[in-house]
Amino acid sequence: MFKFDPYQQYMMPAHFGPRNRKAPSGWYHNVTSMVVSYRTDREKLSAYLPEPFEVAEDPIITIVYSCNKEVDWLAGHGYNLIGVNASVVFNGAVDRLEGFYTLVMWENLADPILTGREVQGIPKIYADIPDHSVIGGVFRAKASHFSSPIMEMSITDLYYPSLAELKERQDFMEGRDNWMGWKYIANPDGFGSMVSEPTLFPAETKYKALQMGTGSINWESLTWEQNPTQYHIVNALAELPIVEYLPAIVTQGSTNLAVEGVPVRALK
Repeated sequence: MFKFDPYQQYMMPAHFGPRNRKAPSGWYHNVTSMVVSYRTDREKLSAYLPEPFEVAEDPIITIVYSCNKEVDWLAGHGYNLIGVNASVVFNGAVDRLEGFYTLVMWENLADPILTGREVQGIPKIYADIPDHSVIGGVFRAKASHFSSPIMEMSITDLYYPSLAELKERQDFMEGRDNWMGWKYIANPDGFGSMVSEPTLFPAETKYKALQMGTGSINWESLTWEQNPTQYHIVNALAELPIVEYLPAIVTQGSTNLAVEGVPVRALK
């Protein structure tokens, strides 16, 4: 008869044994990212932040597309993602952090979706996300589901930034490199929750190249028939106004999602 070992990590279907931990590390060795940020309406953004999260002083939405290749825990396979993050302050009873709250993250592979949702509390859902294109120096990425487009992003006018511009970005990220989400697991009947708590998930990134440019986002407006499981999410994001774009960036490098000595944890 199968018995659970409290010192092992399991995911459904758990009766086949613990999670396979053969990966040498948590590194994603070949990552190309597009990052487009814009200021939005503070009050409208706050409607999607559960307490004790609050909108940061500067109400910024950051869209991140990443093409992840040579992923250690996937035995070298890869996947693509598009994450939507809000600049926030977490004012808990114990933890007080400034950083980014993930409103939603689309991925095109089930394995990282399930791991991120069940274990780390990252609000991941599925979408078709092809590899980005680069035509005439313009980077483009897009997502769709049920053959209906969700969004498209682009970055133009790319250039290599000056040391002053790099320092400005580093100064902005200082003390804010905290990525947070909300782990919600419903009761078996769908009403109420078995788990409902804020989470903090660490990451470290090493850049080989970084360019800056002009970003643009185009959100679709969808009907239930076009995307029955996600249309309300897409429409909510489309209704957040784009007040002003910030400088966009394109990076090449590597990312580690298993930072030694800094585990994923629940915030208090």
